[in-house]
Formats: sequence, C-alpha cells, structure tokens
Amino acid sequence: MTYNDQFIRACRKQDISHVPVWYMRQAGRYDPEYRKIKEKYSLLEICSQPELAAEVTLMPVRKLGVDAAILYSDIMNPVASIGVDFDIVKNIGPVIDQPIRTAADVEKLRPIDVEGDLGHVLETIRILDRELEVPLITFAGAPFTIASYLIEGRPSKNYLRTKELMYSEPKVWFSLMDKLGDMVIAYLRAHVSNGGKAFQLFDSWVGALSPQDFRTFVLPTIERIFAELADLNVPKIYFPGVSSGELLPTLTELRADVIGLDWRVSISEGRRRLGGKYAVQGNLDPTVLTGPMPLIQQYAKEIIDQGIQEPGFVFNLGHGLFPEASLEKLRELTSYIHEYSAQALKTAAQRA
Repeated sequence: MTYNDQFIRACRKQDISHVPVWYMRQAGRYDPEYRKIKEKYSLLEICSQPELAAEVTLMPVRKLGVDAAILYSDIMNPVASIGVDFDIVKNIGPVIDQPIRTAADVEKLRPIDVEGDLGHVLETIRILDRELEVPLITFAGAPFTIASYLIEGRPSKNYLRTKELMYSEPKVWFSLMDKLGDMVIAYLRAHVSNGGKAFQLFDSWVGALSPQDFRTFVLPTIERIFAELADLNVPKIYFPGVSSGELLPTLTELRADVIGLDWRVSISEGRRRLGGKYAVQGNLDPTVLTGPMPLIQQYAKEIIDQGIQEPGFVFNLGHGLFPEASLEKLRELTSYIHEYSAQALKTAAQRA
C-alpha cells in the first residue's frame, strides 16, 4: 500500500484526488474497543504507555479509513513538566491542584523538559512514524486555553478568573502567556523532530474573547509560536475553537498553513474572512451525526461543494466527536466524503 499524502497536499493547497478527512477526537469513546481499554486505564495511563497510545491512535485509521491520524494524547500533558499538578477527572475534565492566580505562581513555572518528562509521548510518535501509512498530526493546547484551566482550576463557562487576571494584572498575564508559549514551541518542535508530519494548535475556548481582547491579549503569543516554528517543513494548523468566527479576520498574519473552522461560519465565509490566505479545515457540526445517513450526507455534500471551490480544503468536524457518535455512521461518512469529492473534483477538472 502506498503512502496516502492527500492530507498534506490539501494543507499545502496542492492538487488532490479526493478531499482528505480526519475527525477531531477520532480516537475516543464512540468506539466500543476503546471503551474497553478505558475500563482498564485512564487517559493519562494510556498516554504513559507508548505501545498502547500508538495502538489507540491507529484504531480509527484502520476502522474509518481516514486520511490522517492524530496522536492520542491530551492538551494538558506538557503542563506537568513545567510544574503544574493536575488530574483528568471523569465528567469534569482537567482539575488543577493549585490554580495559578498571582505573579509568584507564574514565576514558579519552570521550562519544559520534553525529553526528560515526556519521553513516552515522543516514543509514541516514533512508533507511529514507523507504522502509519497516513500522516501523523500531533498537537498542543494553545496558551489561552491552557491558561483558562490553570487559572480557573477546572473547566469554566464564563472564564471569570481568567479574564480578571487578564484585565487586572496584564503583566502577570503576559508573563504566563510567554511561559506557555515557550512550552508549546519546545513541545511541538520535539514532536516534529521525532516523526510528526503536521501539528494542530488547539485553542478550544478562545472564542470566549472579543476580537479586541483576542488581538490584545492572545494573538501576539499565537503569532510568536507560528513564527518560531516556521522553519519546520510540516503543515501547521490553528484551530481557534468554537464560536470563533468573529476572530478570523484578525488571523491574517499567522505563519500557519491551515485554519480550522467551527460550524457557525460556512467554509466560503471563513475563507472570505481569512482573506483567502490559508487552507481551511472543517466544519460539520458533530451533532449532525445523530441524524439519519441521508441527512448527514446532505450536510457533508454542502461543505464539500464549498470546500473544493478553491485549493486547500480538509474535511473535519467543527469540534470533537462525542461519545454517542456511531462508528458505523463515521465509516460510511468517510467513504461518502472520499467518493463524492473524487467525482466532484474529476467533474470540475473536466469542465476547466
């Protein structure tokens, strides 16, 4: 079997034979086999065992036929290395033992030691680099999203303490952004050095900010991350999370290749807001997967029809898969995306 490079080609706005697809959280609880593994091990325990983490990463590639794998990991993994104690609590998410609220708390954070503390993650990447026949996407959590957990102490709906620190102690805020930016840069660089073929920066909750606050308090660090990793010859994706459509016009200077879109903005409108500069990724509402297959295909068709109007499109969801999703529907959707887009691209080429 030959190596499938359609995902890489789409990220670089090159010709493709079909629209590539992968799904955020594609290694997850919708898969009965994965649920059995989770009965024995926690997420962090799986991550600590390279062979097991690699196997979980491979499962959706084999079962769904997607065009890229995404490393089985968690955005919180690297923060332990900088001195933050946390746990992933069932039905809650990341819970921080001692939330970061003061300048002294930020000063205590140490530089990340990727080789020393996160060697198991790098070993997982090396295993996957040997075994995969599709590109491996690695990832990191973006500084605002990580900071929101560190400051709030757990997932939040209004980010009150996070914004309070941002507004009231800007020097402390920017010091935290600098340290988290350094963490992300070192972590992602190590991923690519060990075999990662692309990376995605997840900024899941930055849509909670206004465009002005995003531009002032977060964007400089995001721009620095992509600028300092610009020498890496791999596709670089920024996903600004849910409810982020109003932030898109601020992203025109990023040295990224792909911007992920949520379902609240269409592919065509997202491209317009981004000035046509980037490839785009998205953006099916995950809850559409609760519907019957003809409806799912109708939504997918509309997204593909917009996506292939210009070079540079990767099909994905507008956010991560949920546990109740159907493995069978995902497999059928993946086949539909491949078959429909291949025919649509062929027809478009004949007309040109």
